[in-house]
Amino acid sequence: MTGPSDPVFQYLAGQMRPGHPALIEAFLREGDAAIAARAPRLDIPYGPHERERFDLFAAPGAAATLLYLHAGYWQGRDKAQFRFLAPPFVDAGFNVALANYPLCPDASLAALTASVRRAVPAVLNAAGGTGGLVAIGHSAGAHLAAELALTDWDGPSPVTAIIGLSGVYDLDPLRATPLNDRLGLDAEAARAASPVHRVKPHMPPAIFAVGGDETPAFRAQTGAMHAAWRAAGNIAHEIVVPGADHFSLLRHLADPASSLFAAIAPLAAPRA
Repeated sequence: MTGPSDPVFQYLAGQMRPGHPALIEAFLREGDAAIAARAPRLDIPYGPHERERFDLFAAPGAAATLLYLHAGYWQGRDKAQFRFLAPPFVDAGFNVALANYPLCPDASLAALTASVRRAVPAVLNAAGGTGGLVAIGHSAGAHLAAELALTDWDGPSPVTAIIGLSGVYDLDPLRATPLNDRLGLDAEAARAASPVHRVKPHMPPAIFAVGGDETPAFRAQTGAMHAAWRAAGNIAHEIVVPGADHFSLLRHLADPASSLFAAIAPLAAPRA
């Protein structure tokens, strides 16, 4: 039986809300409307795997490209559920790409992460190759966004900022949950895959956000990553959105009147 101190509660049961299925259905409907109104390029390949595909919503004269990486604990969900996020950011001056990636256990977490790295040059090339890339990820996607920032790229990093939403940055607690049936992490692999332990100087600016109504474990994950980023001498901001849970947080993300959107929008400005 799970309780508030149990990892299953903290990362699974305690995060569920009765309204989530209806919310995801609304996201899908709004995503379909975004396709009809904005005519994006869909399912652009960046690799041979059937899930190595991204959508691109172009913004005329964009100075930066936002790459969105979806939630799903590295083993579920799809970019189609989150296309609704694109229009307000296109209107703010971003190109917006939403990427799928191979899922565990079809791919290992290491292979999945390498796949997302391969998406970066493909996205920038499709977007016209100008400006930087802002990596924004939700939950598992926030982990992947952090991994993009920590990548030793061949030359200057193409990642100019990251936004982590309700991220999991220390994977060790997941070993005590059913999520690990597909992730297959032992203690060593979990630590190696946890970006909170590998933050270094000279990283891009970061925003780490979480809903105020999320479980203590998720709020702690965000606080720890924010602290690690700053401790290494990097710029980071932590945002706790009152009243938001794990998925309603995305409503704030897509709301031009929200403080979360306001913190992200300036990242579309040209690099100095």
